Amino acid sequence: MWAETGLRWLDRAAGLLAALGGLTVVFLVGLIVVKVFWRYVVGDPIFGVDDITKMALAVIVAGSVAYGARHGAHVHVDVLNTVGGRSLTRYTDIAVRLGGSIIVALTAFALWEEGACGFRCGDFTDNLNIVHTPYYNLLAFAMAIYAAILLLELILGLVHFGATRDPNEHA
Repeated sequence: MWAETGLRWLDRAAGLLAALGGLTVVFLVGLIVVKVFWRYVVGDPIFGVDDITKMALAVIVAGSVAYGARHGAHVHVDVLNTVGGRSLTRYTDIAVRLGGSIIVALTAFALWEEGACGFRCGDFTDNLNIVHTPYYNLLAFAMAIYAAILLLELILGLVHFGATRDPNEHA
């Protein structure tokens, strides 16, 4: 089915973002080691390192949002499944996934719009004047993947509406 194929493509995109985020974590650890060494051993803090740290954190968040959405890593409380089981959640999943995808898509749109403004709106770091545009766009891309994942999971859930287990559940 095309929804399953779409989810496989989104898995790949989320995996690439996760790999980028993971590499950025490694970079950030090295940067913090150098930052601490320079501040406390050399006694001369590195100018602008906080700007680089903030932008690295944005990349890490972008990498984790989409990957966490697909692999069930985001924190959620599944009270409805405990109370009513699949007979209840097959109906509530429609509202939850549709509402979630709309909210996340609006977030992606807002990030994209904010990124489009860029330097003229003052969207740059304090010391090094790193423009936020590519970081906003990366976050918008990650949120768009998240919204698409929710929509495709909704469609897949509707296709398997009568199943005893949600095909999107991660055991």
